[in-house]
Amino acid sequence: MPEREGERITLSWSAASDRGHRRAVNEDSVLARAPIFAVADGMGGHEAGDFASSAVITRLAEQLGRRFIAAPEISDALRAAVDDMSRGVGMTDLGTGTTVTGIALTLRDGSPYWLVFNIGDSRVYQLVGGVLEQLTVDHSIVQQLLDRGLITPAEAEVHPHANVITRAVGFNEDPVPDFWLIPIVAGSRLLVCSDGLTKELTEHGIRHFLSIGSSAADTASRLMDAALGNGGRDNVSVVVVDVLGTPELAAAGPRTGGEGRRARTGPLPA
Repeated sequence: MPEREGERITLSWSAASDRGHRRAVNEDSVLARAPIFAVADGMGGHEAGDFASSAVITRLAEQLGRRFIAAPEISDALRAAVDDMSRGVGMTDLGTGTTVTGIALTLRDGSPYWLVFNIGDSRVYQLVGGVLEQLTVDHSIVQQLLDRGLITPAEAEVHPHANVITRAVGFNEDPVPDFWLIPIVAGSRLLVCSDGLTKELTEHGIRHFLSIGSSAADTASRLMDAALGNGGRDNVSVVVVDVLGTPELAAAGPRTGGEGRRARTGPLPA
């Protein structure tokens, strides 16, 4: 079980990715190595989607030599990935793109935090003390309808436009990620996943498997088995990160007060 210790932060993590039961290839790409954990879900056709998600993860992986990463470095990596994708034009007439979401260790005023980032409808969740919270906000038609109160969460689950996203990395456009700062809380468990997981598991199911997993590796395996067992209609990718130990200040949360699992700053500018 991999562990990293630095600035008295101790992490354990595991990742899994599968093409599912209905897709010919796996267009997801995954990065799981401190200080950055990310999932990219490609689109634009088999070769194009795989190319796009791989371009993003390859550029993010160039940051692995650092102990901490800032938001501008994430944005620069995504812009470089878009440039890489532009050199692959011709793969499809519609172009190529990908979602990307993840967490990275960062510093704010000398203290470590999670930098959560997202473009698209892959997600980051956090479980603390049995409470599950979705840390990212989807860039999708369905999310816009939810925000406006035009549909209910139950209706969102079966909406015919559930797969239509409003923001992506690629298609020759400047990537615009959302960023949030999240306190690093000892005993917390974080999940980074593609929508292949959330298509098959409700938040109740996700909370269940995050709660009962004995380790990051066991939890990732349980989530994958459940998603495939429920149909596996899409590529499925999960990264589970356990925070085993933190600096005292980070474990206590921001000085402004509030519960550690709820207090956050964001979204931040790209």
